Amino acid sequence: MNDKATPDINQEFEDLVRLSISMGASDARRIASGDIVVEDRLAKFCQEPQCENYGLSPSCPPHVSGPSELRKLQNTLKDAIVIRIVVPATSLFSDEKREIMRFLHDVVAEIEREARKMGYGGSRAFAGGSCKDIFCHRHPACRRLTENGECRYPDIARPSMSGFGIHVSELMKTCGWPKDINVRNADAKEGAMSWVAGLVLVG
Repeated sequence: MNDKATPDINQEFEDLVRLSISMGASDARRIASGDIVVEDRLAKFCQEPQCENYGLSPSCPPHVSGPSELRKLQNTLKDAIVIRIVVPATSLFSDEKREIMRFLHDVVAEIEREARKMGYGGSRAFAGGSCKDIFCHRHPACRRLTENGECRYPDIARPSMSGFGIHVSELMKTCGWPKDINVRNADAKEGAMSWVAGLVLVG
């Protein structure tokens, strides 16, 4: 909850949207957190068919409480900033993917920090992909999981939306963003575009 005496809430959310765009996001929009579709079955896909990164990251299943936690957050954090980054579809099947995903994490983490500076201390950011694969792929294991140590990238690594059952395609519809920019295969034609998305619950 914002603890300032007279916050201009609409202006603050406009500032967060503008910050997202200024950092390089293609689109950003404020929505009600209750409009985020959460489905248990989507989180279960992390395990069956099992994601190659399953169990390797503290921010992915089975190390997160998943959809149940997200629903609790929806009850207390009433607003959200959704962020989309449009990229060439082929880049998601190349060495560029980690760089793109790292950038996504960087953007949502910064929006989370800025929201907290505004007084929204419970704000929580989510992105896409396994933080182990994105940030620590050169390390044999996650330090937090295997050594009870500190995360190597606490300032930018954020939980994956998939493990919390967030229906990302529905999220794009809620924001009114084009459905046709959604090429998700390695044989994408030259010039085809796709996107990655992140989410910050604010409150």
